[in-house]
Amino acid sequence: MSLKADYLKYTLHFRFEAGTSRGTLTEKTSYVIRLFDDENPTVIGYGECGPLKGLSSDDRPDFDERLCHYCEEFTELDLQLFSWNIPIVLNQIISPEFPSILFGFETAMLDFLAGGQRIIQASAFTSGQRSLPINGLIWMGSQAFMREQIDEKLQAGYTTLKLKIGAIDFEKECDLLAMIRDRFPADQITLRVDANGAFQPNEAMAKLERLATFDLHSIEQPIRAGQPDLLADLCRHSPLPIALDEELIGNMEYMQKFRLLKKIQPQFIVLKPTLLGGLRHCDEWIELAGRLNIGWWLTSALESNIGLNAIAQYTAQFKHLLPQGLGTGQLYHNNIESPLVVEHGQLYYDPTRFWNLSPLLVDVSH
Repeated sequence: MSLKADYLKYTLHFRFEAGTSRGTLTEKTSYVIRLFDDENPTVIGYGECGPLKGLSSDDRPDFDERLCHYCEEFTELDLQLFSWNIPIVLNQIISPEFPSILFGFETAMLDFLAGGQRIIQASAFTSGQRSLPINGLIWMGSQAFMREQIDEKLQAGYTTLKLKIGAIDFEKECDLLAMIRDRFPADQITLRVDANGAFQPNEAMAKLERLATFDLHSIEQPIRAGQPDLLADLCRHSPLPIALDEELIGNMEYMQKFRLLKKIQPQFIVLKPTLLGGLRHCDEWIELAGRLNIGWWLTSALESNIGLNAIAQYTAQFKHLLPQGLGTGQLYHNNIESPLVVEHGQLYYDPTRFWNLSPLLVDVSH
């Protein structure tokens, strides 16, 4: 038995121009890790590394080179893999400077150990007996485009909407929120907003007060990351619950996580395994959030269905979930076909549907 690792670069193409406060996205590059035993190459464990441009701490020019190096190092170790030694392998091989590679290797190893069937955590979710509540994501764009998305999501049965804000005129964004609230009170439709750090410190509180008039559930990252004192003050005095998102990135040590949450005391945290170093790091954030009485939910970071599937199965181990940010599988023209299905604001795993991994079965050359 000799375990080998390689990877395939895969470019996902959006169905529309996806606007954020950091710019407009039309495509997304992911790197799909494949683990296999050369004596039984039909069993392949897949994991996805998908750094986000301008956001991930491992969005750097040498990413391909480092990923190639880690695959070669993994192969040279000639490992025997067990569930108990996955954290050891990750700690020994991969630098915490590459959180998306940690996530990719972690989930590829879990998939391989489970027989290469894309079931990393069997549950009522993977047997089709349970669904996960998700929010409908409204991307930034013109007021007309955002209104069109809102209508589509409401017609599709979503009861929680999340609007990206901070790119168009703030008054127009408030008009959209007012339009939704005029039609649907808070007990019918839950509204979240995500500013992606777009508010300036001197205007943040006034905008939070204005947004609070629309009975919002929460706002993600109102100001840019790296201002913990100001953010702690906002969390103490804001009339609108605040969720940390980008603020969590780069805190890879347990005590770093604890100090950050203890200092800022947010109402919620948003967990993106690709940006935070994988599922075991999410375990730490969730444990700390529980101790500090902080709510949380998980969100994809625009992964293909390979990464989304792993995050969804991880999420399904928890009960009494808030709506999660896992509705991104429909974003792309060329996503990997999978059993993941979105219906009526819920994410399902349909075991009668099959994976089509043919785009990932080509020979890999670096």
